[in-house]
Amino acid sequence: MFDRRLISNFDWTLFAVCLIVSILGIINLLSAGSFSLNHSATPYYLKQLCWLLVGLFLFLFIVLIDYQSIARHAYLFHCISLILLLCALFWGGQSVGANRWLQLGGLSFQPSELAKITLILFLSQYFSGLNVSTSYRFQDFSLPTLITIITIILIFVEPDLGTSVLIVLVFISFIFFLHFGFRYIMVFIVSGIILLPSVWLFLEDYQKRRIFAFLNPGKDSLRAGYQAIQSKIAIGSGMLFGKGFLSGTQSQLRFLPEQHTDFIFSVLAEEWGFVGAVLVILFFFLIFSKGLKIASLSRDRLGSFISIGLTLIIFWQMFINIGMVIGILPIVGITLPFLSYGGSSLVSTWVIISLLLNIRMRKLLF
Repeated sequence: MFDRRLISNFDWTLFAVCLIVSILGIINLLSAGSFSLNHSATPYYLKQLCWLLVGLFLFLFIVLIDYQSIARHAYLFHCISLILLLCALFWGGQSVGANRWLQLGGLSFQPSELAKITLILFLSQYFSGLNVSTSYRFQDFSLPTLITIITIILIFVEPDLGTSVLIVLVFISFIFFLHFGFRYIMVFIVSGIILLPSVWLFLEDYQKRRIFAFLNPGKDSLRAGYQAIQSKIAIGSGMLFGKGFLSGTQSQLRFLPEQHTDFIFSVLAEEWGFVGAVLVILFFFLIFSKGLKIASLSRDRLGSFISIGLTLIIFWQMFINIGMVIGILPIVGITLPFLSYGGSSLVSTWVIISLLLNIRMRKLLF
């Protein structure tokens, strides 16, 4: 029997904000990608609208299932994600030198978008199942650390540096929220710093050039530093109120590479200015605050852990994307939630929101 408390506990504000940002993303894509996709008859913004409808359909489906029932199969879900990542490596479609996509008929999706969600479900199910009286012990982290490292490696070798960095940041932040002992957290951080130089050996040449370009964009302004320079020009030229819809010179004249995906925020800032950019960022911080509030109100540790982990995914993804387009972080290639073009990205973000609201709806059910 349907419990009416599910509707009364639904956070309509969070849902509305996410829907507004998604619609803003489609409007922004009308400007950034009004040209056809791969010379097809359908432009980016219409394809994004279709993916939004898919995301909303999955949203309605997921919120009806108790999150505890979903998390009960977390280990299986993440095993499937790892298998899909392996399939993408060997049989996936290649784009810009990366094997990140799997083809299903006429559609393609990125297994890494699924993996980051199933990893959080796995970690949450694992840690909530431990019988902990005071704090977690170091040995409690052996299995989740191993699984996380395997996930990162499979994504890194695609290669997908952006999502790999995202998962590292989410994992470390997640550990912090678990109130893990400070000395153990320092062990993770110090170990990461020591191992960081070895990562350089496995980076692709273009990834190394991007890091050098971040340190000195003007040295290779026509190649590795081109995106960062054009992005900052676009954002700066928007000034306070922007140039107006469909009036951005950097976007309309196609000076911005990947302006419909990784650099969608640059298009927004050029056309809507500082005011529009800040408004979108405030929307994101409202989503973060809602996510953390859901974690604090959850009826159990499982719900709290899932809420924290999923909120961290959106936070770090937003932080990395905006950080790289304004020039404070290297360009690693990562989408901006809700706004960047991409079916896998948009649908996975709505799956995250559906799980958050799923937990919020059931805060008073036992």
